[in-house]
Amino acid sequence: MTGGDAVSGGRQAGGIAVPDVGRMARAVLDSVGTVVVGKQDALELVLAGILAGGHVLLEDLPGLGKTLTARSFAQALGLDFRRLQFTPDLLPADVTGSFLYDQSKADFTFRAGPVFTNLLLADEINRTPPKTQAALLEAMQEKQVSVEGVTYRLDAPFHVLATANPIEYEGTYPLPEAQLDRFLLRVSFGYPDREQEWDILRRRMSRQREEAELEPVVDAAALLAMQAALETVVVEDSIGRYIVDLTAATREHASVLVGASPRGSLALLLLARAKAALAGRDYVIPEDVKEVAVPALAHRITLRPEMWLRRVDPSFVVDEVLSSTPAPASGALPTYAAGF
Repeated sequence: MTGGDAVSGGRQAGGIAVPDVGRMARAVLDSVGTVVVGKQDALELVLAGILAGGHVLLEDLPGLGKTLTARSFAQALGLDFRRLQFTPDLLPADVTGSFLYDQSKADFTFRAGPVFTNLLLADEINRTPPKTQAALLEAMQEKQVSVEGVTYRLDAPFHVLATANPIEYEGTYPLPEAQLDRFLLRVSFGYPDREQEWDILRRRMSRQREEAELEPVVDAAALLAMQAALETVVVEDSIGRYIVDLTAATREHASVLVGASPRGSLALLLLARAKAALAGRDYVIPEDVKEVAVPALAHRITLRPEMWLRRVDPSFVVDEVLSSTPAPASGALPTYAAGF
C-alpha cells in the first residue's frame, strides 16, 4: 500500500482541499515568476515557508532579487506589505510603534509601527543593533508587541521576510544562533545564468517602467485557509522518525559544535507538508523532507571553530547527514491518526 492509497480521501480544511492548495500555490508562483526570473526552486521554498506559517531569511549578495521577491509575493498573495530598512540607528520603537501625545485629546495615543502588516520586509536585518533585532524577533515569535506595558496583537497572517548580506561584516550585527533559529528556513538565490539575465533585461524593456505590478491571485483569507489545509497533510510514523533522525544526526556530526534543535525537526515537518501540498498531495514522502533539509537545518548548525578555517559550510554537513541517513519506504498510516 502506498502513501497515496492510505490517504487519498481528499482531506479538506477551511473549505479548501489540499489539491486545491497546490493549484492556488502554483498560480501564485506563476505570477511571481513573471517578475523574478529563473529562481523557481528558491521561490517554491519561500512560498513553502509562508504556507507553513513561518518567517524566511533571504541571505544573498546585493542585487539578486530579494526585495523584489518579497514585494511580488505580497502582491500575488493580496497581502498588506511594508518595507523597513534596518540601519545602525534604528530603535525598537521604529519597528513596533510608540505612544505620541495627542494635544486634541490631551492624552497619549499609540502610533502603530511598520510591524503591523501582513508581510514585512526586514531589509538588511544584520545592520541594526541587537536590541532592535530582538524587538522584531519577539513579534515574529509571539505574534504580538508590547509597548509601555501594553500588549498589541498582530493580525494574521503575519510573515517576515528578512534579508541579510553574507559578505559584508563592517558595521553589521550578525544574528546569534538562538535568533537565527526563529526563522523557519534560510534561502539563497545565487546569480542567474546568461540567458536568465538577458531575460531580466528583456522583460524590463518590455514593461517600459521600473516597477512591476502583479494582480492578486489570492487574498489574506484564502492564504489562511490554505495554511489551515496543511494541517491535514498526513505524515506517517516512518517519515516522522526520519525527520527526527536527520535532526539528531546534525548534533552527532564530527564537524558540528551545536546541532539543530527540536525546532529544526518541527521546521522540517512543516516545510515537508508545504512541499507536499505544492505537489498536490495530502501526504508527505521522503523526497519532500530531503528537498527542504538544507534550507531548514543549515542555519541552525554551529560548526567547530577549526571547520571555519577549512571553509566547511553548514550546508555540506546537512548534505552528508542526508546521504548517511536511510530514508523510509513504508506506506503505513500514522499512529497519531489512530488517536495515539
